[in-house]
Amino acid sequence: MSKKTLVIGASLKEERYSNRAIQKLRAHQIDTVAIGLRKGIVADVNIDVAKKEYQNIDTVTLYLNPKRQEEYYNYIIDLKPNRVIFNPGTENFEFLKMLKNNNIESEIACTLVLLGTNQY
Repeated sequence: MSKKTLVIGASLKEERYSNRAIQKLRAHQIDTVAIGLRKGIVADVNIDVAKKEYQNIDTVTLYLNPKRQEEYYNYIIDLKPNRVIFNPGTENFEFLKMLKNNNIESEIACTLVLLGTNQY
């Protein structure tokens, strides 16, 4: 079963972890959508600059620092994902609490490590 994933903070720069995550998600044939600061394509995934009303999102994986996450709080909660992954450097206890209050699972982890160890 594919865990449709939304990458927030997607980058066109190949050295960025969000870029590597998109490539690895697609290599695992996981349906992937992405939002970033610039439009473009990574692997076969279009990076959107607007907050779209995606359907059936299982996982949101964050590559934004806590301050930049604030504008996405309600957006992510309204998507009703099963879980949100806070990658290294994105830990945000205020948002973790909000997710918990909305019955959305969250974990502080690295998407690349989870995929690499088959724990995704």
